[in-house]
Amino acid sequence: MNNSRRHFIRNSALAGAGVLVSKMGWTAQSYRRIMGANDRVRVGVVGFADRHKNTHMPCFLNHYKELNFDVVAVSDIWSKRREEGAALWKEKMQHDIVACRNNEEMYNQKLVDAVFIATADFQHALHTIEAVNAGCDAYVEKPFAETMEDNRAALKAVKATDRIVQIGSQRRSGANYHAAREFIKSGKFGAITMVELTWNVNQPMRWRRPEVVAQLKETDTDWKRFLMNRPYESFDARKYLEYRLFWPYSSGLPGQWMSHQIDTVHWFSDLQHPRSVVANGGIYMWKDGRKNWDTIYAVFDYGPVDDPSTGFQVTFGSRMHNGSERPAEIYYSNGGELNLNTNKVSPEGGLTERMAAPAGMKPFLLPEVSLANTEQVVASANTGGDQLTSNHIRNWMECVRSRKQPNAPVEAGYSHSIATIMTNAAVITGKKATFDDKKQEIMVDGKKFKPY
Repeated sequence: MNNSRRHFIRNSALAGAGVLVSKMGWTAQSYRRIMGANDRVRVGVVGFADRHKNTHMPCFLNHYKELNFDVVAVSDIWSKRREEGAALWKEKMQHDIVACRNNEEMYNQKLVDAVFIATADFQHALHTIEAVNAGCDAYVEKPFAETMEDNRAALKAVKATDRIVQIGSQRRSGANYHAAREFIKSGKFGAITMVELTWNVNQPMRWRRPEVVAQLKETDTDWKRFLMNRPYESFDARKYLEYRLFWPYSSGLPGQWMSHQIDTVHWFSDLQHPRSVVANGGIYMWKDGRKNWDTIYAVFDYGPVDDPSTGFQVTFGSRMHNGSERPAEIYYSNGGELNLNTNKVSPEGGLTERMAAPAGMKPFLLPEVSLANTEQVVASANTGGDQLTSNHIRNWMECVRSRKQPNAPVEAGYSHSIATIMTNAAVITGKKATFDDKKQEIMVDGKKFKPY
């Protein structure tokens, strides 16, 4: 049923049942009890590829029966993936799935109430605009946007509606990250003075898809629709399927991995973006035709825009040719460190009495603390561990029911995109990138950065 009818029936049922509904909503269980089994949330899939198949699907299946969700349609412009997606979801849901040639076809038929968006990196923001304009809630993979033009347009579109948009920054649904944030916000940690972020892997085939590249023919897809607002170029199966290796379809390491880690910096500090970024990168190992770097190092300055005398530094380093695939996130204060690999707070490196006394200062040493109710972070191929993503998808589903804001609302995606786009600008130009708050624009040498 359409949204207005659903809202009318929902509100009438609640009023008739004598249930007091707060402005923030209600629980999924109470909603189901009042509405009954026929009020299913119909979900569509925008882009059926590895991320959706290997992560979204199993996580959704953990919760859909309890929360009364159903997958009813798959939209993919490549016929092979469209047919595979419809067949696999039919097997899981035990009913027919509508296979749509594109998003317009799916939205015009009024098939869905909510969508998963797991398309190419540069398409996420644009597909979000399509979804909310069609009246749909959305779970949107990161990076949210790869240019500020797309970033601003998508934020504006979402904020003009009442749609529930969850950004796929699943750390925000991890108990250890919530505990870490609470410890920092309590004041016990002291001021953040430095954050070190690293993400290293040794996988020659990471982001490569040679088997499916050989299967993709231009006649089986819609190349112009794939390009969306990017400059036109001739069909290239590698750029279509291995987009993470090619700018302007992806920024690679910043958009794929840094976006997760830098998001925690914004969340823990309540800062929306860096003041400046310098960065360098290169292709040092994998000479396979890629354009995006296999190694990068970026240094960020964070702090209040109107007070340059306060703040802290963040570093992000990533390489794809040596690494144990254990992303590291370590927050430092003058009293010690908060390590999100070990999920512990410790006085390591803190100001001892021996060092403080000559300066006429008091020592500051953090206690040894294990963050409460934590789960181990596992990176592997899904950037956060299945449990985190399962928690995150459930949070989105519950918020679709309750109409509360999810753990990673659209503003989180907007902010991490500023940081990743600034990093991209710094590497491309070899110069410091800054952010103009008034214009909401990335600047290099006092001029607006032109991404391509």
